[in-house]
Amino acid sequence: MEFTASQIASFIDGQIIGDESTVITGVSPIENGESGHLSFIAQDRFSHFLDTSKCSVIIVSEKLIDKDKYNPTLIVVKDAYLSFQVLMNLYQEMQGRKEGIETGSSIHDTAVIGEKVYIGAFTYVSEKAKIGEGAQIYPHVYIGKGVKIGKNCKIDSGARIYDYCIIGDNCVIHSNTVVGGDGFGFQPTADGFKKIPQLGNVIIEDDVEIGSNCSIDRATIGSTIIGKGTKIDNLIQIAHNVKIGQNNVIAAQAGIAGSTTIGDWNQIGGQVGVVGHIKIGNQVKIQAQSGVNSSVNDRETLYGSPAISYNDYLRNYVHFRNFTEIVRRINNLEDTSKDKTNE
Repeated sequence: MEFTASQIASFIDGQIIGDESTVITGVSPIENGESGHLSFIAQDRFSHFLDTSKCSVIIVSEKLIDKDKYNPTLIVVKDAYLSFQVLMNLYQEMQGRKEGIETGSSIHDTAVIGEKVYIGAFTYVSEKAKIGEGAQIYPHVYIGKGVKIGKNCKIDSGARIYDYCIIGDNCVIHSNTVVGGDGFGFQPTADGFKKIPQLGNVIIEDDVEIGSNCSIDRATIGSTIIGKGTKIDNLIQIAHNVKIGQNNVIAAQAGIAGSTTIGDWNQIGGQVGVVGHIKIGNQVKIQAQSGVNSSVNDRETLYGSPAISYNDYLRNYVHFRNFTEIVRRINNLEDTSKDKTNE
């Protein structure tokens, strides 16, 4: 597709500095700009590319503009990053959506399929499953008995949605993620560990995105819940009966143990581990590789394992880095004190 700078500016309410008829045919990272391509600059540390980039058109945040003329054509907006996201979403919509049921898929007679749905080859839709209008189900997906999938969802290849799980509208589940596998429930006995039946389900509310290779376990009884607007990265384990609130972001390789409750608007870093049966409040920030083993109040920022206040951790870490020298000094003081005592 080809667009002029003027057309692009109209999509994002931008002001043009330069030639509004400049044509772009692709996009590039600002560091590797190409003629005929579009890029963006939202941060001051990239502002030098305004004079050196080979890109023909650059979307730039207004705070970075300090002169009237630049080599590429600029589209000036309040926030270049957000404006570029708007363009990417528009471009994705222009690609169109697939519709129809491909040869090789298997759909049970009792399943209910909405309008304008796409179901890829070798996908299996079980009995009494319901798939909402406009859903995109890619090849090699398994949809279990009684599963409900809302409108305009996208389920990528290889995902598995187990029996009776519920997925809201506008959700995205990436490849090889399993929703509704058995929770890790075993009872120790004299003869070994006996499996506890996992009879619940998973409920994923509207506007949730789940990355690839995640496992979200069904509840023992009741539901494991992922709240509206929550975004989950790749390679994440969410155990049975966990309840996650709205608009959380959870980075890769985090693990949340069973029956923990997490509030709204939290940020959980990569490789964070959270023990079971605790409560994490709202607007909490947990730094990467932290281990959380007790409940957390609202608006705390944590770091370390076991996790403590982020500021306390930084102060203590200064001393930890110098621990060998501190021990040496203490030993020297003890030796000096002994020498004086023996005099």
